Amino acid sequence: MSLDGREQLTPEDVKRIEAEIEHRKTEVRSKALADLKYARSLGDLSENFEYYAAKRFNNQNNSRIRYLEKLLRTAKVIEDSSKEDEVGLNNTVELYFEERDLCATYRIVTPIRSDIRAGLISNESPMGRALLHHREGERIEISVPGGSTYHVIIKKLIKTGESDEDRINQY
Repeated sequence: MSLDGREQLTPEDVKRIEAEIEHRKTEVRSKALADLKYARSLGDLSENFEYYAAKRFNNQNNSRIRYLEKLLRTAKVIEDSSKEDEVGLNNTVELYFEERDLCATYRIVTPIRSDIRAGLISNESPMGRALLHHREGERIEISVPGGSTYHVIIKKLIKTGESDEDRINQY
């Protein structure tokens, strides 16, 4: 989320969200309603597990649609403003952590797609913010909440762009 409280999205994020909304409204919703109708036809609703499961699935789908629609209404669409030789949005960086004597690779993405386990860090995180607009070979100090700092060196910069495999995070 950006400093003004609005979620940051790239134009590609917007397309993905619109596609997910369309898919959920046309395909998932019709399946959910068909499952609900079938479960209702089984009779006594007080002990009908299928009915409660179908109802829950339908509610979750509708909730996700509302969440995504609100996200689109309130989001701030951003573009990568980095130069060709600078770290920017959707770039992959190989970093050398001096204090730990180890290397790690990350790709900088918008917060809604961040997943540290997959090596996707948010451009709003302390590391993401610190890396933006720096170049290969530069030593960068990263300050984290609580006052501590650490240093990394950008060993390699790859202009990767967005990936079709990136997912929009759940709530």
